[in-house]
Amino acid sequence: MRRNILAGGVALAVLATGLAATVTARPASAALSDVPADCYALADAYRADGQRLTYRYDAKKTSTEALPGDNLGWVPTALVPYGAIGADDWWQSQELATHPTDGNIYHLERQGDKIDGVEKITVHKVTRVAAGFGGTRFITMAWPYLYRAEGTSLYRYKFAWIDGKPTLSGRKAISGGDWETVKTLDYSRTIGTGAAAVDVLTGTKSNGELKEWRISYATPAVVTSKVLKASGWGNFVALGGGSCDSHPNGRTLLGITPKGVAAVYFDADRKDGLGTDIKGGSLGLVGWTEKSY
Repeated sequence: MRRNILAGGVALAVLATGLAATVTARPASAALSDVPADCYALADAYRADGQRLTYRYDAKKTSTEALPGDNLGWVPTALVPYGAIGADDWWQSQELATHPTDGNIYHLERQGDKIDGVEKITVHKVTRVAAGFGGTRFITMAWPYLYRAEGTSLYRYKFAWIDGKPTLSGRKAISGGDWETVKTLDYSRTIGTGAAAVDVLTGTKSNGELKEWRISYATPAVVTSKVLKASGWGNFVALGGGSCDSHPNGRTLLGITPKGVAAVYFDADRKDGLGTDIKGGSLGLVGWTEKSY
């Protein structure tokens, strides 16, 4: 999402007003010979005052931005983007976020425009979608399904626009995953079509594993899983995926720790269900310790 926006880089220099200062992007400190130069990924966070921060890895450089007008007013317990479009001078995004105290999930519509050479948020619309989302630990979207972890359970909801309004319906409990030990979950891909389709999710566990789960459209209670990496992944509080322009079968995995350290990895074949080809390393500090998504 928004790879072409601010590709030159914006390092973290957030003023008391919540505006962003622009400087040159930082070279990444990881052993980047393992990650092709055409790979990119990003992660988001919210400061305590509700100002959004975005960390980006692109072309072997890292950057952070905080845009004027990008203030939600609260810190989501979970956040997932599910759609974005844009060009060089504008972009739009659609997201879902869970509230930390009122138990609701909200739809976020954001638009950024570059005006007189300065990018700022010009549309920031927040719409309540549904109640019953208290205690949410994380969410991820595998269109049209939203997956949500609460306590020891994982639930699946169907997302749709009805009469111009975002809705969630058809909650189903997903079993067979020891979900209380799962720390992060990110949509990877969908296999098959129609009623036979299967969502493939990638995530990390408290025991250090990087794991893959397969959840069927028809029988979501029947879950299969596979360990991709047996150790070294348990410290991430956020794990997101990205792409590589010249490696269409590959993907990037961008992780953030509670201490604000980022790491990037390249998976040469996102569809092989193997972890032997996943390589990468630390990028150093992102510049914040706020909750990341």
